[in-house]
Amino acid sequence: MAKIVLLVLPLLSLLLPLLFWCVAQAQLAKEFCVADLASSDTPAGYPCKPQAAVTADDFYYRGLGTTGPTVNPFKISLSSAFVTSFPGVNGLGISAARVDFAVGGVVPLHWHPAATELIFVVEGTLSCGFISATSNNRVYTNTLYKGDIMVLPQGQPHFQYNLGNTTAVALSTYSSPNPGVQTLDFALFANNLPSEVLTKVTLLDDLQVRKLKALFGGTG
Repeated sequence: MAKIVLLVLPLLSLLLPLLFWCVAQAQLAKEFCVADLASSDTPAGYPCKPQAAVTADDFYYRGLGTTGPTVNPFKISLSSAFVTSFPGVNGLGISAARVDFAVGGVVPLHWHPAATELIFVVEGTLSCGFISATSNNRVYTNTLYKGDIMVLPQGQPHFQYNLGNTTAVALSTYSSPNPGVQTLDFALFANNLPSEVLTKVTLLDDLQVRKLKALFGGTG
């Protein structure tokens, strides 16, 4: 056995650098893959736009320069630079979003199944936190001031809300061109799951469930 190990180790020392070189060359051979949005998305991302059709505009996006559409009833506005609106990020493992918080504005509990989030406070003061799914639901929260950042690990339920008396603005970046999102309130109350089922699985009474379904547009 010892002789086999002694023979294999030198072989690995030769093969591993070659393997790393091959991987590096494959990455260099395809510097980018601008999304062909006319095609369907796949688990590996969108297919590449033909190289001859790629322009400088594919790598440029101005959608975060202004306040985005309002998200009711949370008193926030959201604009995003995900692959569906910014095809140049396809395959690069990055995207971004901007959130404007009115006084009392809140980003409710939600999670991104495909990305870690890094949030940067541009203006104002926010409370930001996440609930760990692997640490007995331990909550990690911080007060973020202008210039502060906080990392929100992939798949962990997290939230932000405006602590101040003025509008707050935050910029988030994500470790995926399409991070995905599931918002708890919408998941529970913006669907057609019968109210009697929701009362059982949430322990809320029927009146509360029907009120929340009406607020978020659910049926049933």
